[in-house]
Amino acid sequence: MVDPTSDHHEDIDEDEAPECATCGDAIANEVTHRVITWIEDGSVETAHFCNEGCRTEWQ
Repeated sequence: MVDPTSDHHEDIDEDEAPECATCGDAIANEVTHRVITWIEDGSVETAHFCNEGCRTEWQ
């Protein structure tokens, strides 16, 4: 997977792209990409979303 701090909407192949935590679609070259980060058990965790709607639906 690509670095979570990189610009995911630029030149990312679908097989290397993160998957949306809600719908499971690959997020490749999408300017609507959203990421949530949090700390859990001393580790940084991330969840990627293909758009604001999927981010809102995520539990």
